[in-house]
Amino acid sequence: MKANRAVVACALFALVVGGSSPAAAQGGSMSGMSGMDMPGHIMIPKGAGYTKADVEFMQGMIAHHAQAVYMSRLAAGHGANPKVLALATMIDQSQIPEIRIMQDWLRRYNQFAPDTSSWHTMTMAGMLTDEQIKALNAAQGVEFDRKFLEYMIQHHSGALKMVEDLFATPGAGQEVDTNVFANDVVTVQTGEIGIMLKLRKDQKP
Repeated sequence: MKANRAVVACALFALVVGGSSPAAAQGGSMSGMSGMDMPGHIMIPKGAGYTKADVEFMQGMIAHHAQAVYMSRLAAGHGANPKVLALATMIDQSQIPEIRIMQDWLRRYNQFAPDTSSWHTMTMAGMLTDEQIKALNAAQGVEFDRKFLEYMIQHHSGALKMVEDLFATPGAGQEVDTNVFANDVVTVQTGEIGIMLKLRKDQKP
């Protein structure tokens, strides 16, 4: 289950910002993943090596990732700066496989696995409001870059909060795949926030 986004993020960071250290702040098609219902009651078998919080984290992070993919796919048609477009493409191409990883994890434990439409009905930390989505859709060029970076920093910060909440829950985050995945989210999204802060700083006023 271990992802290799950290390696990709480091490579992109070097490409985008010339290799300076990121500030600490915090591929594929989505077809064939639609038409599923929302999560219902979560049943954890006696003696299971995972918790209800682990299941809720995976379900919520699927919706969280799916909205990030939607945001990223707007970049190509909204006149994004090449560096912003490169970042958006990386987020798109890396988070789709991670969604499948989380869905497979949930199915392995006979838990409900949301699809990529779930971001329309599930609200997690840092996710954009309907008004923010409309504003991003309406933006072009430099204004799109500004809003994309602002909103994706917000979005990634929310993912870090989700991980923080997971590990703050007694017994949660100890199942090996959940633990590896959650820590990878922290490593990669903290690095990507650093990239975005640098890109935002480099924008002309």
